[in-house]
Amino acid sequence: MLVDDDPLVRAGLRLMLGGAPDIEVVAEAGDGAGVSALVEAHAPDVVLMDIRMPSVDGLAATEELRSRPGAPEVVVLTTFHTDEHVLRALRAGAAGFVLKDTPPREIVEAVRKVAAGEPVLSPAVTRQLIAQVAGGAAQTRSAGARARRQLASLGGREREVALAIGEGRSNAEIAAALHMSVPTVKTHVSRVLGKLGLNNRVQIALIVHDADADGGGAGRSGGRA
Repeated sequence: MLVDDDPLVRAGLRLMLGGAPDIEVVAEAGDGAGVSALVEAHAPDVVLMDIRMPSVDGLAATEELRSRPGAPEVVVLTTFHTDEHVLRALRAGAAGFVLKDTPPREIVEAVRKVAAGEPVLSPAVTRQLIAQVAGGAAQTRSAGARARRQLASLGGREREVALAIGEGRSNAEIAAALHMSVPTVKTHVSRVLGKLGLNNRVQIALIVHDADADGGGAGRSGGRA
């Protein structure tokens, strides 16, 4: 599903995605206000969401959409990538944040990855996110203390998997590092999401970064078992 207030942008995205044999554009919206109704009517797997739109912007629409059970994945696609936009979108449950100047082939691949459950962040957005999370402020310290409490509520293996996700590792890389099967890693990821009330692994990574941001540490040991 495409959500952008510019008809030309939507037309370009539809043309771009329509050329992929495994992707179908099922709906379009020109404002965040109509997103929920269209999602219920068309059940898309992924929503490409612009940020700045009239009435209801993309960030508010993402927060509302991702709060619902069974919500589709959201990729925020925009020309804006300020720290506030990045963090708000990701904390709301967006699985990707891609700039509009990203090459078309990479945007198509981002949709595929998010549909498969993999988070997607453009390099520029990743740098901004790391810089923001690493900043030292009272809000950061508060978030860090909360994040450490959340990680402390996990079991040993769940915590190890969460820390590995915070390092940006894939399920296969985590399995190799922790000497477990990929299905077992997926089970631990699902348990972490359930225990912490999260939507996706991007939010797990944010908690790990928050726990480290004020110097308190996320409880990493010197090596992995």
